[in-house]
Amino acid sequence: MNPEIVPIHRKESLGEDGILFVRTEGIIDTMVKIPLLVASMIIVAAIMPIQSSFSSPRTLDLIIYPDGSTHVSTEIDVDPFVTDYELDLFGSTIDNFVAVGENGFLLTTDVVGNFALIETFGSSVISIEYDIHDLVSKQGRVWTFSLDAPSDFTLLLPKNSAIVGMTNLPINMEIIDDKNQLTLSNGQAEINYLFSTNSIIPDPIDPVNPTSTSDYLSYALIAGVVSAAVIGIAAIIRFKQKIVKPIQDQQLTQTTQKIETIDTETIFKLNPDIREDDKEIVKFISDNGGQAFESELRKKFLQPRTTMWRAVKRLERNEIIEIEKKDLQNLVKLRKNMEKEE
Repeated sequence: MNPEIVPIHRKESLGEDGILFVRTEGIIDTMVKIPLLVASMIIVAAIMPIQSSFSSPRTLDLIIYPDGSTHVSTEIDVDPFVTDYELDLFGSTIDNFVAVGENGFLLTTDVVGNFALIETFGSSVISIEYDIHDLVSKQGRVWTFSLDAPSDFTLLLPKNSAIVGMTNLPINMEIIDDKNQLTLSNGQAEINYLFSTNSIIPDPIDPVNPTSTSDYLSYALIAGVVSAAVIGIAAIIRFKQKIVKPIQDQQLTQTTQKIETIDTETIFKLNPDIREDDKEIVKFISDNGGQAFESELRKKFLQPRTTMWRAVKRLERNEIIEIEKKDLQNLVKLRKNMEKEE
């Protein structure tokens, strides 16, 4: 069947002088509607937030404190032509929020609920740090960390904690200062762990409460089974690491090669007014081969980015260290000629 063609209604009239007039209805409406439709599409495209197509997390590191709060540290690539960047936070109970541009300047931020509005000032990379209280919950003796991560991330657990369950297998596991550090893939992750301020993880058995003995035995059994599983996973991961060394570990090995050892006592004699907390930073850098990334110093001393940056700048003004940019990070190095200067 041929499709029916419906012609546009038009009226024809013959004038007195024999000229044929054709009146087409709907043409004017069409000519008006098309520009309005195009203008609407342009406005919608203009007001849509385009920064989401440019932004992507470069690094994401989390540290769980003994009280259950979590410190979040991340670097994000953003579009430098967008004046404001809206960041989705991992919760709404936020403290100590700091955003720093690629030039080391603090950026103006406004935290509202579970998102933050950041003025980029032309930065293409933003470093963000904040504390959050929404990621860890406690049920009995078991603490539970839960996160839907947009990218792969590292998680540093507190001391005196033992993992008793996790939903995903970690990419990597290692021990840093007697703390478990996991590298996990993006997506939903949940980790159950036992934590105690004492050296013994489980709480002491309460002789008054008869159910405490069974609870202790059940948790001990769970901890034993899961610990065996974790040890097996760690063995498999280490075996894979012997075959193929991760690129990140190779870069870390290259940047932490031993350099000329500098006597810290000589540094302190030449700078008698140096602060005690700055001395600890100098000792750590010296023990680390004379150089360390600023991010390593923050993790070691659990200091916010701004506090550690001020300490590093104090040491630089005293000509004790020098700061070098390496892979978009600040590499802090002890000066080799410190012993020669009086």
